[in-house]
Amino acid sequence: MVERYREVYRDGAGEIVEKKSRFIATVRKIASEEEATGFIEEMKKKYWDATHNCSAFVLGERSEVSRCSDDGEPGGTAGRPMLEVLLGEEIRNVAVVVTRYFGGTLLGTGGLVRAYGRAVKEGLAQCLVIEKTLAERLLIETDYNGIGKVQYIIGKNGYSVISTEYTDKVMIDVLIPAPEADRAESELIEATNGQIKISRQDPVYYAVIEGKAVIFN
Repeated sequence: MVERYREVYRDGAGEIVEKKSRFIATVRKIASEEEATGFIEEMKKKYWDATHNCSAFVLGERSEVSRCSDDGEPGGTAGRPMLEVLLGEEIRNVAVVVTRYFGGTLLGTGGLVRAYGRAVKEGLAQCLVIEKTLAERLLIETDYNGIGKVQYIIGKNGYSVISTEYTDKVMIDVLIPAPEADRAESELIEATNGQIKISRQDPVYYAVIEGKAVIFN
């Protein structure tokens, strides 16, 4: 599992115009090659009258699978620069189709590369892109004497609290970025003089979306 990667959370579409040619970039989150190819075919049917429907997609936390297509544009001028934008932005599990309506003026090889790359960036700008972080979920049990110290450590490190339950004890469910989990546990134990119980759960990915921590299975 990688420590962090970026992913599209909300799909989007953007458009640019270059020398009267329209480039419409449609971006969609995907979970498989089948979803990617289905999305590409969907866009080809939607924009059946377009000059080209070029595509690129990346799958896997480590970009294990990537594909691209120029769809009739000169080799290497569309699909590859589109794919390079996705890889450069470190976005995974995403597909993009850039639809071109020819405007009557040839752009040349360099012009096409720039236009397709810029279109993808505009499409991504219209999406909600999140960063997923690998974290350990710590269930912390403390008494009321220790809660202030625990909350101070959580706050100063910017850790995300999932829930807090107050009974005769205080139970805090908190997410700690995986590389920091050992240090955080030691710091919590030392700060409370060992008057604390910590249960570490299996690692999960989470992202902070609109100010709230969301866990992904």
